[in-house]
Amino acid sequence: MFAAAQLGALAACIVLFVPMGMAGWHLSRNKMLFFSGALFITLAVGVHIAPYFPAASQFLISTLTPSFSSSPPFRPSSCLSSMHDVSFLPADAPSSFDWLPIRSRSGDCGFQKLSRSDAGELLNGSWILVAGDSQARLFVLSLLRLLLDRSAMEAVEGDLFRRHSDYQIMISEHGVKLDFVWSPFESNITSVLQKLRGGPRLPEVLVAGSGLWHMLHVNNASDYGENMASVRRSAASMVSPFSSELAMQPPHMFWLGLPTLLNSMLNTEEKKEKMSKTVWDAYEQEVDGSGVLRPSGGSFVLLDIGSLSRSCGLQCTTDGMHYEGVVYEAALQVMLNALLIESQQQI
Repeated sequence: MFAAAQLGALAACIVLFVPMGMAGWHLSRNKMLFFSGALFITLAVGVHIAPYFPAASQFLISTLTPSFSSSPPFRPSSCLSSMHDVSFLPADAPSSFDWLPIRSRSGDCGFQKLSRSDAGELLNGSWILVAGDSQARLFVLSLLRLLLDRSAMEAVEGDLFRRHSDYQIMISEHGVKLDFVWSPFESNITSVLQKLRGGPRLPEVLVAGSGLWHMLHVNNASDYGENMASVRRSAASMVSPFSSELAMQPPHMFWLGLPTLLNSMLNTEEKKEKMSKTVWDAYEQEVDGSGVLRPSGGSFVLLDIGSLSRSCGLQCTTDGMHYEGVVYEAALQVMLNALLIESQQQI
């Protein structure tokens, strides 16, 4: 009986460890995917071999049982709600930002600005897809400025800002593939998500955002809300069980919120009429009501450009709509810290 149990344990180890070891070798090229996969593999192995080792069973049960006396995890998920609490300096002409002192209910958040090497390590081997309007393009600019040196930036910036066009680049130093898909309307973003669902691979990081074009050219908050609900449904189809059936990790998804609009600085009368504070508030309510964001059961973590641009103020914009790079740099660092929190990593 004991020999049979040993034989069974040996067979289980072979069946589990060999394919998982091979998968781990491939996953190790992508740090975010590796940590997610490692967590899954650890739990799977523990569940399968625990019956053969009573002491291990007790340890597994005690580990999975909540304990109020245990030390808090590194940067707990409750920190996500505080990531946009930043100040821009100097006040008269902001060129940098820093987080306000924050402690979550379960531990020290300890947000940090990731350097080029840190970001390259975190994103190594990743495919990053950004879909949206001019706000999304400015976000891509901040990402490229972080990952590339100045000489490389001079070579790519002109291509990135070709009017109403897509853009793609492979950053070989970090093994990062970056795609920007011009998607000014929510229906464009829905199409991007649907194409991804039918493709051979999903991006590791997906950033999307729109609303300004709809506000100007359609100017109907209810219609915007319906389109956002369509985005929510398409995004939901990219998470399990669909992705697990194809052995693909669902992407980390982020939504670029609408910027604060300074009506008096908008450069046309049409914009001043159609993009008022009242209309902006109505569009924000539709985003909240659409269920696209995490707090309401959606797939996207909010990158709150509205809050960040409002904190930066009128010194940070010349047209009341598009802001200085420091605002999008802050949004980028918020995203990178969110990735660290979700994967429970330290840099």
